[in-house]
Amino acid sequence: MLLQDKIAVITGGGRGIGRAIAQAFAREGAHLVLAARDVVALQETRALVAEYQRDVLVIPLDLRLEESVQLMAEQTLAHFGHVDILVNNSGIAGPTAPLWEISLEEWQETLDVDLTGPYLCCRAFLPSMLARRSGNILMIGSMTGKRPLFGRTPYAAAKLGLVGLVRTLAWEVGPYNIRVNLISPGPVEGERIGRILQGMSDAQGISVEEARRLFLRDSPLGRMAPPTDIAHAALFLASDLSGSTTGEDLNVSDGIVMY
Repeated sequence: MLLQDKIAVITGGGRGIGRAIAQAFAREGAHLVLAARDVVALQETRALVAEYQRDVLVIPLDLRLEESVQLMAEQTLAHFGHVDILVNNSGIAGPTAPLWEISLEEWQETLDVDLTGPYLCCRAFLPSMLARRSGNILMIGSMTGKRPLFGRTPYAAAKLGLVGLVRTLAWEVGPYNIRVNLISPGPVEGERIGRILQGMSDAQGISVEEARRLFLRDSPLGRMAPPTDIAHAALFLASDLSGSTTGEDLNVSDGIVMY
């Protein structure tokens, strides 16, 4: 198995991409820490991976609060002793509106969860990784960090920020045998994309169908990715299959972005 007896922390593991990553990692032998605000969803994910007979720890987490992140790290290390893989997957879509109509509170919350949250998680787990001279950090970004998406300035700013964070952190921790990489998904099938399309529809005065067409018009494959495709990319980057890959930004966007 690709991740036999590895310890993997996955934020936002209750649904969508996070749940798909949890299932893929458990199938390949990893023990899991699932952390998010929605504990009920996390318990549902734990039930889904029960067949693999892994040790799964569920921890409530609010990425907006430094003390919540620190407590999650302390509970994780007390239970498992160390962490091999950190997947910073949690994120929120934020508001959909022109920048001048976005409140400071909406802007700040989006950056707190989507950019500062991963920083806090990295800061909480890196000391133990540095001490062991081993670790693997994975960020789930977005193609929106590299191309415009109408009405989504805070989200775009946060996701582009992750690109810079990954590239610089990879240099800082590389001498300790720690790799840091990023996945930039395009539109992914699921509940979340439905809410995003509705927000685009409302903001631009177009139908949801037209919003979906606009989302996919630049895709050579003309489709949205299933969450499992993102999970397979995460499995590659979290495993020894990508042992010489760090600081990378891997697009899984059906070709919508190729840079």
